[in-house]
Amino acid sequence: MHHLAKPPVDPAELEHRNIRQGEFWRGVPAYEDVDEATFLDHIWQGRHSVKTTDELFETIGAIVDPTFLEDAREGFRRAPMAVRVSPYMIASIDWTRPYEDPIRRQFIPVASKLLPDHPMLTLDSLHEQEDSPVQGLIHRYVDKALFLPLQTCPVYCRFCTRSYAIGPDTANVDKAPLAKTTDLWNAAFEYIATRPEIEDVVISGGDVYQMAPKNITLIGEALLAIPHIRRLRFATKGLAVMPMKILTDTAWADAITRVVEKGRAQHKDVVIHTHFNSPNEISWITERAMNLLFERGITVRNQAVLIRGVNDDVRTMTTLVKRLSWINVHPYYVYMHDLVRGVEDMRTSVQTSLDIEKAVRGTTAGFNTPLFICDAPGGGGKRDVHSFDYYDRDNGIVVYSAPSVKPGQSFLYFDPIDTLSPDAQARWAVPSVREQMIAEAVFRAGGKVAALA
Repeated sequence: MHHLAKPPVDPAELEHRNIRQGEFWRGVPAYEDVDEATFLDHIWQGRHSVKTTDELFETIGAIVDPTFLEDAREGFRRAPMAVRVSPYMIASIDWTRPYEDPIRRQFIPVASKLLPDHPMLTLDSLHEQEDSPVQGLIHRYVDKALFLPLQTCPVYCRFCTRSYAIGPDTANVDKAPLAKTTDLWNAAFEYIATRPEIEDVVISGGDVYQMAPKNITLIGEALLAIPHIRRLRFATKGLAVMPMKILTDTAWADAITRVVEKGRAQHKDVVIHTHFNSPNEISWITERAMNLLFERGITVRNQAVLIRGVNDDVRTMTTLVKRLSWINVHPYYVYMHDLVRGVEDMRTSVQTSLDIEKAVRGTTAGFNTPLFICDAPGGGGKRDVHSFDYYDRDNGIVVYSAPSVKPGQSFLYFDPIDTLSPDAQARWAVPSVREQMIAEAVFRAGGKVAALA
C-alpha cells in the first residue's frame, strides 16, 4: 500500500487531450455536404476562404443572428486589415456564441466591440522600418535578421503587428513595401553575407505558407550557403489556420523537409515557428499534420499573443500550453499584444500577463513553459514581461530598457485605457496630463529618453 499515493487526477487536468474529432465542419451550412477529402484539400480551403461579409453570410447565414452579420459588415468596413478566414477556422468557431468565440474575435471584426485606439499608438509600433537596411529585411538584434519575402497570408489576423505592410491596401491603410521580387531577395542575401555577426535568420512576411515550394528551396538554400548562418526559422501561421496543407500539399511539405535535412547535414538548425492562440484551433487535423512533421524530425515552436477574450485567463492559457505540448509543438513565447490600429478591444494589461505567467509556470515541464514577453514599442525588442524598470499600474504605463539592443533608452508599453479606473481614464483624456504621467514614469524608471514616436 502506498501511503503517500496521490489521489486520482481530476479529469479537468486532462482537458488538453480532448482534441476535437470528427467531421465538425458539417455544422456550417456551406460545408454540410463537404466530405473529408475535400475539406482536407488545401486548394479547396484557399478558394473558399471568407473575404467579405457577403461571403460570410453565404457561409453561415442560416445559423447566426442577422444582427451579428450587420455588426460584422460595419466591422469589416472599419478594419485596417483585409479579412481572410479559412473554412477550417470558420468551422472551428462556435456560431451559437459568435461574440464570445475566441477564434471569431481574432479574425472577424464587429463594430460594436471596437474601442478608440490608444493615444500613444503609431502605425509601425515596433519601429521595424527604422531597422531596415534593405527593403524587406530588419536587422535589430546583433546576431539576428528578419527577412520578409512576401506580404500575403492564408488568413489575416485582425491584430497583425505588420498591418502597415501585410495584405492588400484597405480603406484605412496604404501598405508599406516588403521584399516581393527575387532582385530584392538577392539584395537581402548580399547584405546578410556582408554581416558576419548575423547567425540567425527568421523568414516571415507575410507567411511562408503562401510561398511556392521552389521559393522555399531557393531562400533556404541561399541562406544555408552563407557560412556564418547557423539557424533558420520559417514562420507560418498556417499550421494553426490551415493544417491540412501539410497533409495535402506534398510539394510544400517536401520542400521544407529538404531544407531542414540540408541544414542538419551542415550542422545548421532549421525549424518552423508557428502561431496558435486558442486551444480551440487544435483538432485531429492539426495533430495529424504535426505528427507528419515530427516523424520527419522537424522542430515546431509556437509564438502566441495574449489576447483579451481569447486566452487571457489561467485555464485557457494552461490548456493551450499543454495541448501544444501534447502534439509536439513547443510553447516558446506569449507576447503582449502590440499597439496596433483598430484592435484596442483585444489588448490586455501587463498585470494580466504577470498573473497568468505565475499560474502557468509549474503546470508542466520548463521546456514546455512559454516565456511571457513584451516586444517593447519603439524598437526595444523582446523583454521578459516582468523585467520592467517601472510599472505605474494606476495609469497603465510600463517602462522597459534594452541595454543590449538600444542602451540608454526607455521603451514604453501602455495598458488599455478602458481597463483603468475612471479617474485614470480622465487623466489620459488631457494631453498635457498624459505627457506629465509618461515623463514621471520614465523618471522613476531611471530612464532619460523615451522612445515614443
